[in-house]
Amino acid sequence: MSTTALTHDVRVLAGPGHRHDEILTPAALDFVGRLAAEFGERRRELMKERRRLALRLASGSPLGFPLVTSAVRADPTWRVAPPAPGLTDRRVEITGPPDRRMAVNALNSGAEVWMADFEDATAPLWDNVIGGQLNLLDAVERRIDFTTAEGTEYRLGESDRLATVMVRPRGWHLDEEHLELDGRPVPAALVDFGLYFFHCAQRQIDAGYGPYFYLPKLENRYEARLWNDVFVLAQELLGIPRGTIRATVLIETITAAFEMEEILYELREHSAGLNAGRWDYLFSLIKTFGHRTDFLLPDRAKVTMSAPFMRAYTELLVHTCHRRGAHAIGGMAAHVPGKDPDTNEAALAKVRLDKEREAEDGFDGSWVAHSGLVPVCREVFDGVLGERPHQLDRARDDVEVTAADLLSVRRISGPPTAEGVRSNIAVALRYFAAWLRGQGAVALYGLMEDAATAEIARVQIWQWLRHRVIDRETVLRLLDDEVVALGAEYPWAPVDEIRAVFERTALAGELPQFFTPDAYTRHLVKRTEADA
Repeated sequence: MSTTALTHDVRVLAGPGHRHDEILTPAALDFVGRLAAEFGERRRELMKERRRLALRLASGSPLGFPLVTSAVRADPTWRVAPPAPGLTDRRVEITGPPDRRMAVNALNSGAEVWMADFEDATAPLWDNVIGGQLNLLDAVERRIDFTTAEGTEYRLGESDRLATVMVRPRGWHLDEEHLELDGRPVPAALVDFGLYFFHCAQRQIDAGYGPYFYLPKLENRYEARLWNDVFVLAQELLGIPRGTIRATVLIETITAAFEMEEILYELREHSAGLNAGRWDYLFSLIKTFGHRTDFLLPDRAKVTMSAPFMRAYTELLVHTCHRRGAHAIGGMAAHVPGKDPDTNEAALAKVRLDKEREAEDGFDGSWVAHSGLVPVCREVFDGVLGERPHQLDRARDDVEVTAADLLSVRRISGPPTAEGVRSNIAVALRYFAAWLRGQGAVALYGLMEDAATAEIARVQIWQWLRHRVIDRETVLRLLDDEVVALGAEYPWAPVDEIRAVFERTALAGELPQFFTPDAYTRHLVKRTEADA
């Protein structure tokens, strides 16, 4: 894209940072501005439609498979694009934020894919957003090696052994307050996608791969269609052949579960499959139906993947993907290996059992949050796949899932335990503390947690209060206790701010859809302004 044809004046509302000028070039900003100018209004309308649908469902409107797209589901002939270079075998995928240390470790981990996560695993401080882009550019250019102040060396291994990079931009619901076009913040999704695509797409193609993405929190086919149109324009603007982009969609909202085939259809020339995002899926379920007693969930630790409604969701995902020639990628194994061998052994046994279920159900690969889990996941999928790169040939025609099956939460519905209530408060507070400090992925109680964990923790508290299975006085007492414990554990933590985030997002009468927009505007944007 020529710098002589700059037409979209994107303003940077943050002070200059180290090497930021390498990412925020006039041409790159103009490219992002072109995307925002073309699709910003459409994105705003889709966000309004999200709210309208939420109100309809809360008022009792049924949720089912759309009648208007029945012809798409009934047509057996269409398929998604064949796997792109580097995405044929995806048996192990590792996830994490695009910080420098994670980038080197993930690329060297032995996993087939690294999902570089600007969304749930990144607190969107401006330095994190632009620093992440710099790290990806450096990784593609193979200049990301570094040595810490303590003398620890981080070096990339051989090129043919590195994981394929897939980037997860932030969701459609978020804005990037530090970039402005025509007086409006630029959609964060277009910032993360646009900057990476502008700087790295051709470089990745030249290296034998391509620009690959994970798309979070889509709620319907229209949001998938918007992404497809973004891809088409982006490729056109940079002279990249149409269909070079590949994207895997996370099915992590209850409404998207009813439109899996339609989402694949909309993205079919750019599709790389679907992923089962389990924690966000439960979060979405509570957001959507938390006002109903038949959707009252017990402690999140008790909601396993063997629950009937979760089995329906994952089996439908595999069947849908394989029917259309798309990869089906399983959920997260979040265990963080520690020093106690007995604890590790028990945790790894759970991870192994979970991955065995996925591989036997037909998934083509799965996620881990720590490089120490790569061998376990690989061993399980090697045992099922052997030398095959995937199991797309397993059509799972035995699967028949109804709308009632996807919504059969009442079969495990129940009140929480006292420990479950305290655990949710403790985890949410500690995650908020890390997030406000700029850390989006944090090890808590032996698990690698991200924003999805905090979301389900705080909405469960809200749901339990709404249905009066716990009383407000008990929650406030536990909150007092955990805030004191947090202050002792993290002396640097702004406990008043952290408590305020919890109270606004878990104890309010109306449930905020996400904790991130409010906390971002109130805290992270102000922090960037203060630093500048």
